[in-house]
Amino acid sequence: MVMALVLAAAPAAAETPERDKIAATVAAQRDTTIKALRDWIALPTIAAEKRGTPEGAEYMKQLALDAGFQQARIIPTDGVPAVFATLDAGAPTTLGIYFMYDVKQFDPAEWDSPPLEGRLVERPGEGLAIYGRGAVNQKGPEMAFLAAIKAIQASGRKLPVNLVLVAEGEEEVASTHFDQVVAVPEVQAALAKTIGVFIPSAAQSKDGSANITLGAKGAVEFQLVVGGETSDKYPKTDIHSSNHARIENPAWRLVKALDTLVADDGHTPAIDGWFENVRPLTPRQKELIAEGAKLNPEAQEKAALGIGRWIDDEDYITSLERFYSQPTVNIQGLVAGYTGPGGKTVLPGRAEAKLEFRLVPAMTKAEAVGKLKAHLAKRGFDDVQVTVSGGYGPNETEEDSVLIRAQKRLFDETGIPYAIRPRNAGSWPGVIFNGPPLNLPASQFGLSRGGGAHAPNEWFLIESSEPKVYGLDQATMAYVDYLYTVAEEAAK
Repeated sequence: MVMALVLAAAPAAAETPERDKIAATVAAQRDTTIKALRDWIALPTIAAEKRGTPEGAEYMKQLALDAGFQQARIIPTDGVPAVFATLDAGAPTTLGIYFMYDVKQFDPAEWDSPPLEGRLVERPGEGLAIYGRGAVNQKGPEMAFLAAIKAIQASGRKLPVNLVLVAEGEEEVASTHFDQVVAVPEVQAALAKTIGVFIPSAAQSKDGSANITLGAKGAVEFQLVVGGETSDKYPKTDIHSSNHARIENPAWRLVKALDTLVADDGHTPAIDGWFENVRPLTPRQKELIAEGAKLNPEAQEKAALGIGRWIDDEDYITSLERFYSQPTVNIQGLVAGYTGPGGKTVLPGRAEAKLEFRLVPAMTKAEAVGKLKAHLAKRGFDDVQVTVSGGYGPNETEEDSVLIRAQKRLFDETGIPYAIRPRNAGSWPGVIFNGPPLNLPASQFGLSRGGGAHAPNEWFLIESSEPKVYGLDQATMAYVDYLYTVAEEAAK
């Protein structure tokens, strides 16, 4: 971890020419940027519900064209379409950008304001924030990036790098068809010319410190189903519960199958051969985790998660090592029979579990799915149907890659303390770029703050009451500075 003195107002990156002029443009377009973000929040694309498609792709295409990309086109897939765009600035360096234009599902009854309104709300102790589904994951950071490239061009300058943008509409269902997008010859050829790919994010903590991540876990989403559709042992619909004396209950069968996937402790994966290819943390990665803990206090972490202890009452550092290194088998939800008020004497005709794997180096999606199916088959669960809805493997980027060097340099120059994480415990499909045939560095970058991703009351900071934390304008300028810093680092 590198520590730097925090300045009340972060200085300009020395390499950004006419920065004051660009910053003035960012400030002048601020209201327009906020309106654009609110309009984008109002149009959700939710792949799981088949909502907002193909409208979301058309909207994303227009956002790219409005930001100055010379060409943008929709790439069809077997699912939700993607968008591919290029901006040629005549620069010697080309940078890849990954966007997700889809968002998670939401229940308006759980929100304090309408989830598609984009309401501006004062957050006590933080400042003015915009609330809405997708505000931080990832439309807020992405809109700030688009505002940055608009401001550079509106200030009469060419971008210091050429840009290749790929934007998908299925990230929230584990990027089911994103590999089809990158396999398109024109898209692959354009990405092959880049020095790497990054996703805009909001990586600042409440104290103003930031995090650099060197990768992310992979994710596989799948469902296990037992019922009349998988075997004639079970009824086709819910029937009277008295029949359980002579007819098997698919919910019990599913519970028995699920119980084999983890050890008796309830969390350690027990799928046959699960840890065979798991790469342990290196001494350097353990060092980074320990140093990063200093910028992310344990009490703060527990408060944010609403918990009082870690698994097995482990100490904080051990829990963090588990967080970044442990592949997981998680139950997201269980659905079977009657779930309304009171009881109902039925024997369910169907039981379903929604699960996910989180994968670490050097595991793969194909390996994880294959081992799951073999594990169930070995135990006679031939009546348990496995449906994989999406997924990808983990990704890793070297600490000395151009993308990471540029982040370190920018944080050093702007006086932002930061920690380097060996990987993000969450997931994004960076492996599509990181792995063959492209073999590119893949990273995340962005300042400002937000929260509530995948949850009610999702938010992204617009005006910060803490000088160390960036609001929308400062976050936009951070992208401006990052582009110039990347260009300089690439030229070395």
